[in-house]
Amino acid sequence: MRTFFTVDVEQDCPPFRSSFRGIEQGLPKLCEIHKQKKIRATFFVTGDVARRYPALIRELVAAGHEIGCHGDTHARFDKIAEAEARLEITRATEILRQFYPVVSFRAPNLQMPEKYLPILAEHGYKIDSSGACHKRPGLKPRCEHGLLRVPVSTTSLILRLKPRFRNFFLRLLKDPVVLFVHPWEFVDLQNEKLRLDCRWRTGDFSLTAISETLSFFQDQGATFMPLFSVLETA
Repeated sequence: MRTFFTVDVEQDCPPFRSSFRGIEQGLPKLCEIHKQKKIRATFFVTGDVARRYPALIRELVAAGHEIGCHGDTHARFDKIAEAEARLEITRATEILRQFYPVVSFRAPNLQMPEKYLPILAEHGYKIDSSGACHKRPGLKPRCEHGLLRVPVSTTSLILRLKPRFRNFFLRLLKDPVVLFVHPWEFVDLQNEKLRLDCRWRTGDFSLTAISETLSFFQDQGATFMPLFSVLETA
């Protein structure tokens, strides 16, 4: 089973926070787990984060991870006009390709209108991972507008469940398995004034759950690969 671990690298809980505790505190802890388990992942980075933390992006590349695009400011593509969508993609692509030959894209909030897919193709993208099986059950990889569209398999909330509940859902996932998380999930936000799904079992709970999830798949013989490698097996 093809298995991919992806990270949406953005500010904390957008649009509720504009801080970057997840980048500064949560992401290093996640990367340490990747190092211990010898996992190569895909990091969908906003242009804003790349401009603020260039050394971090270089470290991710040096560790063998893929860099993908997550828009420029984390604006929702289903809420903006075409001119702004084009600017979001252009600006983010320009900064991210200073670090990595980016070909993978994921829209914020997993919402990418089909009418904007040609803009991605114009900018040389090959993969869009903006769809979600937990939002559209039965959604499968497909080719549209010159892009291979690979949906995420489940919400990151499932990964924060206790093992016996989490593993029940993980066993139901179909090839290819695309997992995703956010760095802010690894910061303790449980007492913050946020939506329940943004603060529930964050911090060490989430970090432990991710480590256990990765082990769950590795115990079944899975090898985690950067998302771009799906092009070789599509």
